[in-house]
Amino acid sequence: MLFRTFVVMKHDIEWLKRTRLLLGEKDIEQLGHAHVLVAGLGGVGSSAAEFLCRAGVGKMTIADHDIVHASNRNRQIPALKSTEGMLKADVMAARLKDINPELKLEVIKDYLKDETIPGLLEKPFDYIVDAIDTLSPKFHLILNSVRRGLPIVSSMGSGGRLDPSFIKVADISESYNCRLAYYLRKKLHKYDIYEGVTVVFSAEMPIKEALEKVEEKNKKSVAGTISYMPVMFGGYCASVVIRGITGNK
Repeated sequence: MLFRTFVVMKHDIEWLKRTRLLLGEKDIEQLGHAHVLVAGLGGVGSSAAEFLCRAGVGKMTIADHDIVHASNRNRQIPALKSTEGMLKADVMAARLKDINPELKLEVIKDYLKDETIPGLLEKPFDYIVDAIDTLSPKFHLILNSVRRGLPIVSSMGSGGRLDPSFIKVADISESYNCRLAYYLRKKLHKYDIYEGVTVVFSAEMPIKEALEKVEEKNKKSVAGTISYMPVMFGGYCASVVIRGITGNK
């Protein structure tokens, strides 16, 4: 029993050993004191949240109101046969705490409405990951983040695409071949915001046949997806946050 206790304690101390070897003690400390908001826990957001946790981000707020559906299993970390019907936020919270039991975690299970977002951003976030897939709350999260001077990285559309070599990180003013980015730019222009929002987008033209019209609340269509694309978008988002917090741009 004593030996097992020693092994667990040693493991807890050393779980960031490889990250520390790459970044150094100062950057590890910066990540450990950082507070990151991840809004949306679908394919992009759940991956970004896990990568940030595994990198040693010490405090996180995760937000998602949706449950796991069978159709999520092709691309989303919380989506398993055993988790269908469970809240994505609950599944991810348990997973993140299992990765790092010392993680300070706040879980928001409510739908992020336009009018509630300003109140949410009153908290002192060091970085925000926007992985919301509904236009209106996504826009308001970006708008209010910019107004408050909060660093944000926003994921554009990963659906309908197959080639990860087209993924790019750029200012939203430099994005192209993405209709979601186009709509967001138009809305932001009405508020005299033309730049200053980092986005992850794909320059690959989407496959038109991969789009299906639906009659769902807050959605007019859904795009076909492949397992790796949302995860890679999440990885790019996490890299922007980690390099931004540590100054390794």
